[in-house]
Amino acid sequence: METTDDGHFVVIKGRRWRATDPAIPEDVAAELRRALMSARRDVGSLLRAKKDPASARARVQVAKVALGERGVPWWEQTLEERQQRWEAGLRDLT
Repeated sequence: METTDDGHFVVIKGRRWRATDPAIPEDVAAELRRALMSARRDVGSLLRAKKDPASARARVQVAKVALGERGVPWWEQTLEERQQRWEAGLRDLT
């Protein structure tokens, strides 16, 4: 996967997307990615069922923030703030 020189973004099909916070331990990042994928599947299921996907979209947001892909950029946070962010995401998603 192509990244920018500073490592802050990944480049997919010429578009920049914020990279996952590299300080997140791999087991935690994997758990957050599982929660993200589950929430995304739920969004699709709810849309196909013509139901409101707001709660599933909120879980997507929580997971993306916990991974450092949304919200305050992880490179602007201290390591302590980053850890608090991903721990809060884990709590909110379980």
